Amino acid sequence: MIKERIKLTWEFKGPDAEHFAVHHEIHLKQYALAENLLDTTSSAEQMNPELWVASLIVDKSDMIKVRDALKPHRGFKA
Repeated sequence: MIKERIKLTWEFKGPDAEHFAVHHEIHLKQYALAENLLDTTSSAEQMNPELWVASLIVDKSDMIKVRDALKPHRGFKA
């Protein structure tokens, strides 16, 4: 059975958006490791010249724990 996955995202806007998104991804990886979250995927992506998004894909069973701890801006099925 395939587990349902949720993509949680954090948006960064402005001229320093890339720096903040890339840095935030580092912290997402650290959190996943510290919390022993299995099979996570993180990224920092440019959406347009002044909008970057950092994301963490987690199993649905871990979503509430991560959401409550890290306060993502959005979440949706991965």
